[in-house]
Amino acid sequence: MKVTANDLLAILRRFDAATGDNVPRHIDQINVTNPSPINRLVSFRFDRKRFFVLFDETAEDCESYIMQQIFTAKSDAEGVLYENPTSDLTTYGLPFKGKDVYLFQLTSRKRRLDVVLAERHPEYSRSVWQKYIKSGNIFVNNSPAKSPKQEVTEADRIEINLPSAADYNSQTLPILYINDDVIVVNKPAGILTHSKGALNDEFTAADFFRRYTTVGLNTNRPGIVHRLDRDTSGVLIGARTPEAAVRLKKQFAERKTKKYYLAIVDGILKQPHAKIDIPLGRNPAAPSIWRPDVNGKPAQTIYKVLAHHDGKSLVLLRPLTGRTHQLRVHLRHVGAPITGDRVYGVPATRLFLHAYSLEIAIASGDRRTFTAPVPREFIELFPEANDVDPAI
Repeated sequence: MKVTANDLLAILRRFDAATGDNVPRHIDQINVTNPSPINRLVSFRFDRKRFFVLFDETAEDCESYIMQQIFTAKSDAEGVLYENPTSDLTTYGLPFKGKDVYLFQLTSRKRRLDVVLAERHPEYSRSVWQKYIKSGNIFVNNSPAKSPKQEVTEADRIEINLPSAADYNSQTLPILYINDDVIVVNKPAGILTHSKGALNDEFTAADFFRRYTTVGLNTNRPGIVHRLDRDTSGVLIGARTPEAAVRLKKQFAERKTKKYYLAIVDGILKQPHAKIDIPLGRNPAAPSIWRPDVNGKPAQTIYKVLAHHDGKSLVLLRPLTGRTHQLRVHLRHVGAPITGDRVYGVPATRLFLHAYSLEIAIASGDRRTFTAPVPREFIELFPEANDVDPAI
């Protein structure tokens, strides 16, 4: 027996759940299942409410049996089993085309849209779904979702229209070194180390590493073991295997790597060679910005002035700790902000901070130093940058 919208509307009318003003197009999302070989269960939506119709000759008005059949389609179903309006006794079944039919209306509490999406599709977190909702990728009853807080019920139709993943196969980064365990690149200024979230639509170093690694392929950080700020250029190492990832991360965490940076700063440092030992903490008024804080995390930077003229200095830096924005905050604190620092200094064509070299063990007994060529913009201001001896 094929069940049509016309059939369902006729059944609704017989149970006084629909009127003569309703038409078949008011019924949608029809789904037919067979809880057992002897019956048929039809779920559908009508007037933004969810209904079930059970066709069963053996139910014999047994409420518990009828609900067991409905539970096969929705295990937590709650609602109302319609009574037969043509009988003075409490019965539920009505004859329809030679079959006994039972009508059940699902009643569900309203819930936040982002919560429902996260439960139905746990491959994305609730915060990711909130971003998709705000970006217009989610529709409720054919209209764009208003906000993550929008309340929906089981009867509401939720459509997901996620953007296609961007294809970055044509984009590359300069490879400084590669073997079976690691890959080392020269990250240009302006390129993110990894995506900040699910809705990233720009090429990142992690996108490039994805082609060469088996680590973190189900995340937005494949191969990533450390990071450089977007505006910082230079040496970035990635792991190609899980074993290499553990080895590299351990060295960064235990400060067993040796890193040198080149920077051009605004100003003349009072001491040509010194150590800055200033703890850093987040600015409570702007959590993405860091500042000197006596109660913050320890942070130490060694610097050496290589040259200076026209009110600027070329500086070699060695961070002994790896705090966020450490070099930028330290240099600003001593009165010489990095040229082009949009957050801690004065914007310019770029941030003049370059991860010049990295010394790290890529395998047991195999410690290497990787160096990234000095950017042209540095050499144009300081030809001395062509000949840097990374030693402080």
